[in-house]
Amino acid sequence: MKYRSGKEIRKMFMDFWEQKGSYPTPSFSLIPDDPSLLFTIAGMVPLKEFYLGLRAPEHPSVHTSQKCVRTNDIENVGRTARHHTFFEMLGNFAWGNYFKKESITWGWEFLTDPDWMGLDGSKMSASIYKDDEEAYDVWHNLVGLSDDRIFRFDEDGNFWFMAATGPCGPCSEIYYDRGPSFAIGCENPNCNVGCECDRYLEIWNHVFTQFDRQKDGSLKPLPEKNIDTGMGLERLVSLIQDVKSDYETDLFLPILESICKRAGIKYGSNGKSDMAARVISDHSRSVAFMLADGVLPTNDGSGYVLRRLLRRAARFGKLLGFEEPFLCDTIPIIIEIMGNPYQELIVNRKMIEQVISVEEERFDRALNQGINFLDEEIRSLKLRNESILSGEFVFKLYDTYGFPIELTAEMAQEQGVSVNIKEFTSEMDEARELARSSSKQKKTAFAGNVFNDIERNTKTVFTGYTDESGYCTVQAIVVNEELVNSLKADEEGEVIFDTTPFYAERGGEVGDTGSGGNDETELRINDVVIRGKGLFSHKVKVTSGEVTSGMVLFLNVDTERRDAIRRNHTATHLLHEALSRVLGGHVRQAGSYVMDSSLRFDFTHFEALTDEQKLAVEDIVNSEIMVNKELNLTECSIEEAREIGAKALFDEKYGSVVRVVSVPDFSAELCGGLHVKATGNIGLFKIISDESIGSGTRRIFAVTGLMALRGYQATASMLKKLFGILGSDEKSALTKAEGFVSEVKMLQKKIEALNSQLMFSNSEIVLNKKNIGELSFQYGKFDNLSDDALRNIGDKAKADYSATVVVMASITGDKCKLTVMADDKAVSMGANAGELVRVACNLLGGKGGGRPTMASGGGDCALIDNAVAEIERILASQLCK
Repeated sequence: MKYRSGKEIRKMFMDFWEQKGSYPTPSFSLIPDDPSLLFTIAGMVPLKEFYLGLRAPEHPSVHTSQKCVRTNDIENVGRTARHHTFFEMLGNFAWGNYFKKESITWGWEFLTDPDWMGLDGSKMSASIYKDDEEAYDVWHNLVGLSDDRIFRFDEDGNFWFMAATGPCGPCSEIYYDRGPSFAIGCENPNCNVGCECDRYLEIWNHVFTQFDRQKDGSLKPLPEKNIDTGMGLERLVSLIQDVKSDYETDLFLPILESICKRAGIKYGSNGKSDMAARVISDHSRSVAFMLADGVLPTNDGSGYVLRRLLRRAARFGKLLGFEEPFLCDTIPIIIEIMGNPYQELIVNRKMIEQVISVEEERFDRALNQGINFLDEEIRSLKLRNESILSGEFVFKLYDTYGFPIELTAEMAQEQGVSVNIKEFTSEMDEARELARSSSKQKKTAFAGNVFNDIERNTKTVFTGYTDESGYCTVQAIVVNEELVNSLKADEEGEVIFDTTPFYAERGGEVGDTGSGGNDETELRINDVVIRGKGLFSHKVKVTSGEVTSGMVLFLNVDTERRDAIRRNHTATHLLHEALSRVLGGHVRQAGSYVMDSSLRFDFTHFEALTDEQKLAVEDIVNSEIMVNKELNLTECSIEEAREIGAKALFDEKYGSVVRVVSVPDFSAELCGGLHVKATGNIGLFKIISDESIGSGTRRIFAVTGLMALRGYQATASMLKKLFGILGSDEKSALTKAEGFVSEVKMLQKKIEALNSQLMFSNSEIVLNKKNIGELSFQYGKFDNLSDDALRNIGDKAKADYSATVVVMASITGDKCKLTVMADDKAVSMGANAGELVRVACNLLGGKGGGRPTMASGGGDCALIDNAVAEIERILASQLCK
């Protein structure tokens, strides 16, 4: 068997099926067009609608090497030889084009022919569904497998269902016998295919989708018999390269070796460090590909999974002794291995590295907070003479700060404390169940609806790139997701036309509005949306007459509103490029919304724009507007678009032919939206705001044209009134305003000092006093006092007594500000204001800290009495021994 690289094996698979007449399809995005899934988890996910008959495929058979992410058994990653979060699924798919005979015999040819993979056929076996005689016949009579190498399994093992009803069918899996040395720990004397040890490795699953399962469980033959196969590239490469695990293949090994080199360890010398290196190599691949496909760190959904993987990798780096951020160092290696064919890794490298860098730094801070949180809990346990951390607390450490149970247990053990594993497992199971239930969708994009039925017979032709009106024929009318024959006056519904000049909302651009009618009927079009894959659905209200199927209406787009949308959409492209030039190549569009009134642009960046940067961006955009360049709108292949450097957006699904919108010598983007003819039509561009919307993601609002001009006019009017109030002109206004502000601040401080003095003179300050051994403990609760006033109270209390700790709470609404002060004698006795505040604020659900003599923090005022009681307990334990 000849050695082949992972890259070579991937290409050979694609070449083989192309020779068989199949169409080569690039990997789809990791973000599926399916609301029931966070990620593409298998090769057939992007093709699901073809199996359900919701859409006809362009080609009768295709093949892919599909990027996939699965995290359902993340705890096994690194522990086993073959569990991964990111992996590639090699697959071939056919819809009525070929069936079991071709799928099995061609698959066998690819695996065993010396010109292809060259695996030893004598070491291979197959499983089939127990009643699938057709598959048996192919394996036995055409491939030549003996009966003892064909295994019949029941429905659980070899029958595939998409859902409780719908397309389904038997499947056949191909296994490779790796020999007795792989049957580690296997005590089965009859070890064979189906055993859970690693000896018999499942290589390739061939699914024969030939039935439509009915509600009563009966199997109705499908009109066409389909093929869906899946084979893990990493698993196949491990066989061809004759290594014991996927991590020892050239798809992982360079990453693994770089991690071990940095850690100063040799792979294979220690099981614990080996596992850490495997986790890091796996998760770093996942993180890179998820970021390249547009997933950004968030606190929920796919962004939460990304953040969890990134932090999990960083955690295992800590276990290897890495003190500084390190994950960015894996990116060049991943690009070297995977950049061909996955160009998105190369295009987005700067963004990937910057997001990882920021997230690692934030995780370091979270880790330190978690360590403090753990230390405080252990200290509190010991004060109560307890030695077991509750499962609830340990899960909070895991969920909030990213602490694995192993790390918590290890750190606790160092301080003589154990962990309630049973309680932790219960908390984890409850969280998993909650996650599963919250991810269930009542309806998915593939469930089928009235619009799918309409789409089988009709497609909408969009004429809006050149036209703003036209005669259009009603194809269907829908009300509450049901077909109806007509809409009468004052009724609302959705109308499908054969052609339309109206743009449907997509790609971040809102849909057109307008009107339509004929001599007897009038209607208002309030919005247009995409239904299915090719239907423009017009949301209408009939104002007079009646709309019926087959009727011809003359439709008119609201051109003034459309022109405003055009200006904002083209300005969005200019803004995207300007941000890249001013801020750097890491800038990546993370979303947009183009309206007639304004534009919203989301992008990857990690700090607020300075005033100078905003001005620079505005200057670049307005300079492009002033030179009035004509836009170029062209159609080409996706490969040609990439060659000219056109930006592609992660949340768009592109076909083989794409539309490129270019501003000559400035920018190029893949875009199906509406644009001005020349940049000068935009008129004027102005940024309104820049704000953070998540980790490493910012949002800009901006306006163009008359909206921008009116903004300038409003600002000029406001400044004129302000100059009048200040009694100054433009040159002296700033200095005068700053003087007023400084004077007000000084007066406020004087008022606070006078109030504090008045309180003392009237003896309104009441502190509860208690002796704790030789220490004077004083506590008071006040309404809305300033920091200076609290310090004055504390200074007076310390002056009256020696060895004093003063705890003061200032209440404002449902929040409280906590200040703790200790004199030098109290500190010498062991009191520490900073430590006391940290413990108290942890109970208050807030944060705090400071020096041994003075510290402050805050939190929920409802819990202040508990926090003060805890401070008393700590002082008593320290001072009354």
